[in-house]
Amino acid sequence: MGIIKACKLVHEYIRRDEEGNVESIQTALNAVDLDIKAGDFVAVLGHNGSGKSTLAKHINALLEPSEGTLFVDGKDTKDLKYLYDIRRAAGMVFQNPDNQIIASVVEEDVGFGPENMGVPTKEIWQRVEESLKSVGMLKYRNHSPNKLSGGQKQRVAIAGVMAMEPKCIILDEPTAMLDPVGRKEVLQAVHTLNKKKGVTIVLITHYMEEVVDADYVYVMDKGSVVMQGTPREIFSQVDTLKEHRLDVPQITLLADELRKAGLPLPKGILTREELDAELVELYRRKACQSF
Repeated sequence: MGIIKACKLVHEYIRRDEEGNVESIQTALNAVDLDIKAGDFVAVLGHNGSGKSTLAKHINALLEPSEGTLFVDGKDTKDLKYLYDIRRAAGMVFQNPDNQIIASVVEEDVGFGPENMGVPTKEIWQRVEESLKSVGMLKYRNHSPNKLSGGQKQRVAIAGVMAMEPKCIILDEPTAMLDPVGRKEVLQAVHTLNKKKGVTIVLITHYMEEVVDADYVYVMDKGSVVMQGTPREIFSQVDTLKEHRLDVPQITLLADELRKAGLPLPKGILTREELDAELVELYRRKACQSF
């Protein structure tokens, strides 16, 4: 069993009118199946309202399944006796870091979680130092979070979750409120944690470029998983993605248009370097044929 495994996961909620009367029952998750292995970097894609944020809250046991099951680190999220263990195994980073940072000094904020867990003081400071170093924020340990940029704040929020030593971190659109520089900082920090620390990452996003380096991608629409596979497998299906109101990385789109125009390019080109290499190879072949 993977570190996160969902089987026919359903989440329903009641929509009420202004007087509190039941208007309708809405389905936010519809028979979702997932199997995420420990150490993987998994991205969950979807437009607004697709159910991806609801899924994130289930993984952190903030919501309880209406039907089906969800296991996190082998524990059923419906079993209240495992609530603490589940939230310790699966840390959550939200979209707005200001909602997650509570202390007036960076290192105190990062140490808050371990302190609440009863970790000995000496070990807390070791975790704080290591976590801040992991996200490239150690030199800001004595700064006020209020004076940091959006990307720096989000990295502090990630360090705060890291200090609790979770096996998995769920990031719910962590770059949605950031500028391109901040987005790049946060993604680099997350990939470093995954590669060097072996932390399982579940990245909830609607930015196509953020999932190019993922191990596996789930695409959601109307509460269901409608596509899944490696980034290359997913982005090879440009027209299908558009049907689900999703874009593709600009490089992938350019390569797709060039292929439709007659250039023999492979599907699923993900990076500028790949496209450059393919175009150079095409030019080389044409040059050889002309002799």
